[in-house]
Amino acid sequence: MTGYEDRVPGYLTFRVAPQEGPIAAFAEQEAWQARERYPELMGMGLAEFFHARERDAGGWELSEYGSDTPQGARDSLGSHFRMRAREAEDAGDAEAHKAWMSAALRMDREVVDDLRVRGERFRIVRACKFIRMGRSGPEPPRPSDPDPAEVGEAHRERSRTKGFVVDPYTSTGLSDSLLKLDLLRLVGAASGTPDDVRDDARRAAQAYPGGVLLPAVFTVSERVDGEWRSHNPGASHATPQGARDALAAWLRVMAPFTLRLSDEKKAEYARAADRLDEKRGNSLSVDGIRFRVTRVERLVRVGPEGPEGPRPSDFDPEPPVEVHVRQLKEQGLWKEEDEDAPVELDERTLELKALWDQEEVRRAAARERRADRERR
Repeated sequence: MTGYEDRVPGYLTFRVAPQEGPIAAFAEQEAWQARERYPELMGMGLAEFFHARERDAGGWELSEYGSDTPQGARDSLGSHFRMRAREAEDAGDAEAHKAWMSAALRMDREVVDDLRVRGERFRIVRACKFIRMGRSGPEPPRPSDPDPAEVGEAHRERSRTKGFVVDPYTSTGLSDSLLKLDLLRLVGAASGTPDDVRDDARRAAQAYPGGVLLPAVFTVSERVDGEWRSHNPGASHATPQGARDALAAWLRVMAPFTLRLSDEKKAEYARAADRLDEKRGNSLSVDGIRFRVTRVERLVRVGPEGPEGPRPSDFDPEPPVEVHVRQLKEQGLWKEEDEDAPVELDERTLELKALWDQEEVRRAAARERRADRERR
């Protein structure tokens, strides 16, 4: 074990400072209360992945949106390179355009998690996700959590991750520092975890012993047969209302479609969604299932070379796009699309489209009612 008695590396330093302002003080108080009410920290299993750019001033700036697979973040980084190439082309910089497009095409062909383009360094970054549990179940949103969106409009809110810099030198409040310490102590491998996942977690704890907390996100949990579980493990939202909107859409659209509900059950689920919209609560019961909007903590592990990247055991089912297309062609599963040919929808797809069309009509009517109230 390396000793750091004389000089502690920056990535192992916890910088604690008072958080200024009444809202920050309120959030600090709530964080302390959460440690008592929801004392158990549990890993969610699936990680979240971002592409990040190393800053000259220190730290790594994350992309606005994450993905539930490393390849999703790589594809997003490839899109970022294409955008930079277009900007260079518009500026008349042929050399820069060539470099950025070359990087984008490389992302289409190869699994790349760390690279430099024109002096800038980019990396795919992994964030672990955790929830707090108590006697009553998972922790819901806190009153201090930003929740500005109207019902049905949360998708328009900017992600709190946009522009976030992973930098262990940034100070935090005492409660967040203690939370970070608690999370770093967790290897994140519960009993029954596959050996490769457990081994990767242990290696990560050694190679990336420091960490930075990201802004919390929100998901939906469900209680079935006395057990809490994630309703949609890969989905998270920037605000509590985003999670409520997702649950309401599931109740009105996806539940009738996937569960093949009767007309009576469809109406029951729709009434539940209406209650959720009206009360903007964090708990809802329907058809014997209890749902709860749940607060999710996120941690990026950091080591001497920067933030942690994907682990070999992370769920990553799809290869880069060019490789995937080649595999499909070799298997005889690839079909060239005729842009002028009409798209034919099967019966089930038409059924889903009808449900979404109904939901869009309902949302438009709700927006119009809000606008009428504001004009009065």
